[in-house]
Amino acid sequence: MESKRQQKFAGLLQEELAAVFQKEGAAYLPNTLVTITKVRVSPDLAVAKVYLSFLNTSNTTLSVNTVNSHAGEIRYKLGSRIRHQARVVPTLTFFVDDTNEYTEHMDKIFDKIAKERKENDSAEDDA
Repeated sequence: MESKRQQKFAGLLQEELAAVFQKEGAAYLPNTLVTITKVRVSPDLAVAKVYLSFLNTSNTTLSVNTVNSHAGEIRYKLGSRIRHQARVVPTLTFFVDDTNEYTEHMDKIFDKIAKERKENDSAEDDA
């Protein structure tokens, strides 16, 4: 469980990273909308795991690899934004947030179950 301090710092990082991607995200991924869905910070606040969601991209793995290749540059820009609020700028590692894909997959499964139940109910009514 994250401490209150970790949660506050993660919220700050999420806000500032969103601003960085909004202003300069087109330089890394043209025609792609990047959303920072979640930030997890280590207890010493030195390492941050950033979970991203992408719109208008066909290959999310390639997009994450592209962002990870620019992690040093993004960290520098983040540092210039939070220099008065944080002692250490954390090392950033970016991951794909597949929550939306998982949700869609679960919805399809539930729809399939509901459809099968309707078919079974109508078959029992006919009998």
